[in-house]
Amino acid sequence: MLTAGQVLQLIRDRTCRTRKELIEVTGLSRSTVTDRVDRLIEAGYIHESGVATSGGGRPPSVLDIDATSRLALVADLGASHARVALTDLAARPMAEEHIEMRIARGPEAVLTWVRQAFRRLLDRTGRPAGQVCGIGLNLPGSVDHASGRMIRSFLMPGWDDHPISEALRAEFEVPVLVENDANAMALGEWWSSWRGCASLVLVKVSTGIGTGIVLDGRVYRGVEEAAGNLGHVRLSESDDRVCTCGSRGCVASLASGHAIATDLGRDTSRDVVRLVHSGDPAAIARVQEGGRTLGVVLATAVSLLNPGVLVLAGDMAETGEHYLTGIRESVYRRSLPYTTRNLDIVTSSLGDRAGIVGTAVIVMEHVLSPRAVDAALAARSGAVT
Repeated sequence: MLTAGQVLQLIRDRTCRTRKELIEVTGLSRSTVTDRVDRLIEAGYIHESGVATSGGGRPPSVLDIDATSRLALVADLGASHARVALTDLAARPMAEEHIEMRIARGPEAVLTWVRQAFRRLLDRTGRPAGQVCGIGLNLPGSVDHASGRMIRSFLMPGWDDHPISEALRAEFEVPVLVENDANAMALGEWWSSWRGCASLVLVKVSTGIGTGIVLDGRVYRGVEEAAGNLGHVRLSESDDRVCTCGSRGCVASLASGHAIATDLGRDTSRDVVRLVHSGDPAAIARVQEGGRTLGVVLATAVSLLNPGVLVLAGDMAETGEHYLTGIRESVYRRSLPYTTRNLDIVTSSLGDRAGIVGTAVIVMEHVLSPRAVDAALAARSGAVT
């Protein structure tokens, strides 16, 4: 017998839109469906949003997710920026805040700002903290989802094994979900533009290089939470440039925004973007070379995963077609034609908001999962009795 949480999933994915359809699809009795639906309405998970076409008699009420009764607080942290947002449970932003901040300042300083910014968002919108049902945060490194701790990052000194979830849960007593930034961005792009695609690969090229993989609507993380570490594939044993991981010849030391900036005598990947926008021929040539270099590794990913879309995100996506052109050259030249004939190679549609959207989706999927919903309804029932 389906639980209320499972009934909610049928409504969420539009399999069933009315009580009558729930009875027909599930085989549950009318009284059982009425009980499940009434509990979900009373708890604010769904609401009646109109009437459906009637086949005779009284038109049935349409059931839909009540995305605004619960809220999520999410944070997107990069090497040099921090963005926070308050969203509803359809991943729609209600308020946002953004600053330039080096994540190398350490967890205490950065997470203190995040907590304070969360409070400012709630105050600005006039929404009570009690409506927040989950918090999400993404970071440029590998994370342990069970503990909410950073496993490893080459850009974040002092963050390894820091209790990130605990630091945020101390002020907001809700589930705290921690994710890798490229994974969150990949999920955000998939959710916003490519939900009909079974396989999506996103590569973020900014200070470093990170990759997120979405398979059948789910982030693929790997056994050690290390899937997508394409930036540390070694392409040249003889190259003398040292990567942040300590090795030589990694693709990140050759094709990342930081590597390109260093070769051009600049400080950051943002400087590279500005040079390209100004039409600097040396910068354009070096950016295209970087795209071709990364494309060598991405061609292997295309052959392995056969994705329907390959998304370029991060600072290098803002160079227009220049970095993307280099990627396309290598991928199409090095991959079998039938693996690329239906492949879209595009820049991010969400830009610097992809991480926020993806992290909001992660929170949404967690708090609206059958297990979480059934647990919340059981706790609510116990509190009432």
